[in-house]
Amino acid sequence: MGDYKLVALDMDGTLLNEQSEISKENAEWIQRALDAGITVSFSTGRGFRSALPFAEQLKLETPMITVNGSEVWSRPHVLHKRTLLGPGYVRRLHELAMKHTGTWFWAYTTDEVYNLEKWIEAGTEIEDYHWLKFGYYTEDAPVRQRIYDEVAEWGALEITNSSPCNWEMNAQGITKASAIRELCKVMGIDMSQVVAVGDSLNDIAAIREAGLGVAMGNAQDAVKEAADAVTLSNNEHGIAEVLKRYVL
Repeated sequence: MGDYKLVALDMDGTLLNEQSEISKENAEWIQRALDAGITVSFSTGRGFRSALPFAEQLKLETPMITVNGSEVWSRPHVLHKRTLLGPGYVRRLHELAMKHTGTWFWAYTTDEVYNLEKWIEAGTEIEDYHWLKFGYYTEDAPVRQRIYDEVAEWGALEITNSSPCNWEMNAQGITKASAIRELCKVMGIDMSQVVAVGDSLNDIAAIREAGLGVAMGNAQDAVKEAADAVTLSNNEHGIAEVLKRYVL
């Protein structure tokens, strides 16, 4: 049993089941952890607005990490730190998406999510927006590999995924781990007092650096290899199991 002070939870594929719901069991054990004085935080690739309803459902007043670490919130609606993705890169990422026809893409600004069907308004420039993250989704593995290879060659962005068929790009050095380090500074705790749980490549850095890194039963193999422990799947209340077994 470690002396854990912060539990950083990924959402999709981790806290949320396949129906994108928080199970009764998970909610109950999160409440027990909060009652025991442990900080439970979301650490997600989602933007703030799509993570917020779940924080409200759990009545969380704790910090939140959104868009893979590009935003760190002291508590819901109170922004602590934000790291933008340079518009020059967004332009190149968008051009790359257009080159691979049929590839779905999306891009987060501080206000909005743009995508293949809804790109920035006519008469505006990419430079007019504050960007946070760019993503691609394609089930065509060779195309996915070509996109990865090209972006990796720039040597200028963090490349992860939040499911086996996508890539997500953030500013260099920005990961869920960098955001958790920032929270540790604010909370006056050490990374060794953190439990990080997730299922995808965007969770690996945090899982490696946390005192206890846990992969979900449904996690990608690379995540399980990086983790200290593997819990049950997101459909079997894996988070409740982590809190019960390692934290409380």
